[in-house]
Amino acid sequence: MVKKGSREERDLVKLLWDNGFAAMRAPASGGATKKPLPDVIAGNGRIYLAIEVKTTSRDRIYIDSRKMNGLKEFSDTFGARPYIGIKFKYRDWIFLSPEDLEVTRAENYRLDLDIALERGRDIHEILGRERQTRLG
Repeated sequence: MVKKGSREERDLVKLLWDNGFAAMRAPASGGATKKPLPDVIAGNGRIYLAIEVKTTSRDRIYIDSRKMNGLKEFSDTFGARPYIGIKFKYRDWIFLSPEDLEVTRAENYRLDLDIALERGRDIHEILGRERQTRLG
């Protein structure tokens, strides 16, 4: 069975390599820890990133709290910057910090496209460079 979003994960890994970062897809199961791991881990010796990848054809995404807690815990332990990398259909990558998302009544996380466009960063910004694209 192919995991939904695996193509986007591979595309993001390639994009990171093309921009001078070593990058890899993390194992989906969380390995021996049985904790959720970020989908993509990357670094260049100066900046380290842990990215939970989401893709959607809609204008809203939801992320369960277990995944977000795993992303935060991994990032804290590893020394990485945690991001949610979102690929809305027909748009460039948008990256947000966990704090940029809204918490729902069920203690999960929600992100609407308009908030993503307002608060999001492009690939260059998370790599420590100036924004190259206008989100939207």
